[in-house]
Amino acid sequence: MLTRVKSAVANFVGGIMAGGSNGDQFSGSDLPLKFPYMRPEFLGLSQDEIECSADHIARPILILKETKRLPWSTGYAEVINAGKSTLNEDQACCEVLMVKKKAGTSSTPSRTPSAKRRSSLPNGEGLGLKENPDSEGLQLHYWALFDGHAGSGAAVVASKLLQHHIAEQLQDVLDILRNSALLPPTCLGEEPNNTPVSHRALTRAASLRGAAGAPGSPGTPPTRFFTEKKVQHESLVIGAMENAFKEMDAQIEREKIVYNISGGCTALVVVFLLGKLYVGNAGDSRAIIIRNGDVIPMSTEFTPESERQRLQFLAYMQPHLLGNEFTHLEFPRRVQRKEVGKRMLYRDFTMTGWAYKTIEDDDLKFPLIYGEGKKARVMATIGVTRGLGDHDLKVHDSDIYIKPFLSCWPEVKVYHLTHHEHGADDILVLGTDGLWDVLSNQEVAEAVGGFLANCDPDDPYRYTMAAQDLVMRARGVLRDRGWRISNDRLGSGDDISVFIIPLLHGNQET
Repeated sequence: MLTRVKSAVANFVGGIMAGGSNGDQFSGSDLPLKFPYMRPEFLGLSQDEIECSADHIARPILILKETKRLPWSTGYAEVINAGKSTLNEDQACCEVLMVKKKAGTSSTPSRTPSAKRRSSLPNGEGLGLKENPDSEGLQLHYWALFDGHAGSGAAVVASKLLQHHIAEQLQDVLDILRNSALLPPTCLGEEPNNTPVSHRALTRAASLRGAAGAPGSPGTPPTRFFTEKKVQHESLVIGAMENAFKEMDAQIEREKIVYNISGGCTALVVVFLLGKLYVGNAGDSRAIIIRNGDVIPMSTEFTPESERQRLQFLAYMQPHLLGNEFTHLEFPRRVQRKEVGKRMLYRDFTMTGWAYKTIEDDDLKFPLIYGEGKKARVMATIGVTRGLGDHDLKVHDSDIYIKPFLSCWPEVKVYHLTHHEHGADDILVLGTDGLWDVLSNQEVAEAVGGFLANCDPDDPYRYTMAAQDLVMRARGVLRDRGWRISNDRLGSGDDISVFIIPLLHGNQET
């Protein structure tokens, strides 16, 4: 077991070098790809340009060729890693979709025609995206970043399909969302009830018997111990996004039988609908809002450390998932055989603090979560705990599957655009972990704020150039001792992808 674990750690921490296991063209699979590897469609790159972008030595920064490819003059920039994998395992998507009411029992959400997409731009008339109560549907703005691991396959598939799963889920509640005056009905087909329910006083005995009147009274409705919960419209959007992630993960699992869909990916998604931004995150990418120079976190990173208690509890409840080779307990370091019988610091899923326990033979097993910070791993294999894919992922040289510990559920946070006045420099920044590994929230806010302050507020390229500057700061410059950023710190050797979304234009669309 120890040899297997050491090998797994070496493979993961050491990275996948060029020519190694990409999980895509070089995976050895005879199955066809679901979608060919590519860079984001909105970049408009030729095949030659895609090949040039994969230079791990020069690491050219890719940006938009024209701002009209994305709504709200959104800025985007990306750069490939320094040799961790042959291909860029980040993927990005930005679209405007029309969510239409289902015709009969089925309907397919469609992309907004390009003419409407152009008219939605803030430097155009801004027509076409304002919600029309008489229209057949609602328009949805969508931005997403996917950070792949063990190949780009899952990230590519998710970048092509997740937005359509979200639109399909929203179709089911379209009529409810369009009628903001009434709360969602508890049961579809019932008229929404938005008036307080009047209950006459009951004795405790009568209440417990479930009668509204005397015991056994015919025709009396059952007693409710609480007033019916009032579910808000935004909860339906959150639920639609959560179910869409689940459906996307299930589709990847199903289609791995017929397609080569390698590895897994984290997912960071933003949906703009009816004046609100919904930020859904499953993984360790990050979203922040910068408003008046202040930072508002819009996501939480999910790592083995941040989800320690959830993972330990699952292992405690289903110990067979550990394959009799791991322990769900956490220790400050590996337990050695000579320490059996001694008392050592530990913590269980019930604990946020630490205590001492007497070491037993079972404690010699490898910890479910080992390491700290960016080096923390689940079963010595993977450093993220939420995302899509990874259905075939096993502990090295074993039959122990890791997927049961990995969740596809996103955390969704909501930002009300209409509750705030925004200036031209107020933005939402989305970035994969290649950015945040080397730059803090405050460093990003200061860098972008300083850059935008020196740009013409009417320049539609300002957000793209700000994204390029941000990626350049995180990548650094190549020196004798590798890629270096300010103060001679180590720059990011990972793939980096960044969206900069101006909030002012969101206000104009509501």
